[in-house]
Amino acid sequence: MSLGKVIRKYRKINNLTQEEMAGRLGVTAPAVNKWENENSYPDITLLAPIARLLGISLDTLLSFREELTADEITGIIREADRKLKEESYEEAFGWAKKKLEQYPNCEELILNIAIIFDVQRIIQDVPQEEYDEYFCSLYIRILDSTDENIRIRAADALVGFYMRKEQYNKAEKYLEYFSIQNPERKRKKAQIYTETGRIKEAYKAYEELLLSDYQRISMELHGMYTLAVRDHDKKRAHMLVDKQRELARCFEMGKYSEISSGLDLAVLEKDTDAVINIMEEMLSCVEEIGDFRNSPLYAHMDFKEVRKEFVAEIKENLLKCFSDEESYGFLMDDDRWKALTGMIC
Repeated sequence: MSLGKVIRKYRKINNLTQEEMAGRLGVTAPAVNKWENENSYPDITLLAPIARLLGISLDTLLSFREELTADEITGIIREADRKLKEESYEEAFGWAKKKLEQYPNCEELILNIAIIFDVQRIIQDVPQEEYDEYFCSLYIRILDSTDENIRIRAADALVGFYMRKEQYNKAEKYLEYFSIQNPERKRKKAQIYTETGRIKEAYKAYEELLLSDYQRISMELHGMYTLAVRDHDKKRAHMLVDKQRELARCFEMGKYSEISSGLDLAVLEKDTDAVINIMEEMLSCVEEIGDFRNSPLYAHMDFKEVRKEFVAEIKENLLKCFSDEESYGFLMDDDRWKALTGMIC
């Protein structure tokens, strides 16, 4: 319920006319009429006296602060778009400002109105300084939102604002609102490093993102591959294995990563030659398992040396795995498999 409707409702409950209410508050009857018809709002200093006069709490009086529904927010945003197209920026902004005064606690509305008008003032080349403080205050107001999406979008807007102003220290400050796991935090840091001449740091940040992207995409492709296998869709499974190989090649992860992606499917299809070939290639290039560290794609990252003991341990574990009769029992009569696993007589 809007503020005007609340005032009208409780004025009538208390059997007060607009004139009587105006007289007790020291305002004019037309002022009360404007409040109730939502043509204007009471001065903030009158809110407590109005609540006392009507015998209600401030919370009840300000019930207009309740959240809007998604449809109501969409309707307001559409109206904002229409006004920006048909009216001057200043007129549309004045309307939007009143809307936010009417619903000061609706974070979704605050965020969307702020972004729409903030972007439009750049597109329309509206003098920036006039509105800077207002829009920043809106974004800052919702930085403590319990909704992570709202919080991050507000912080993102502030980062973009201060980057445009070339105030990179302030921009970096608002990146703290992004979780450490959020790749956008590192991506924007890389942009700030670039703009401030910290080129090595920028390269390193991008390279770390690249390596992380490989791991993420690889897991997603494997998840899709698992679904294809469950659906008995061999064609799709083969396509996804090929994509895994291409991915490893594109990100220069080394021959081991390229080869190993096809082992599971070859085993499922009991393709003896393919399985043995993959096994042999995997064992032959175990020593190259960390070769991606030497790729120019990751030239600015710091990696630990791959210990020989670690490589030997991987090789030993592979041989134990390849010797598992439950998984590879269909190879028991194959001399190449026996030789590979050391089981030949």
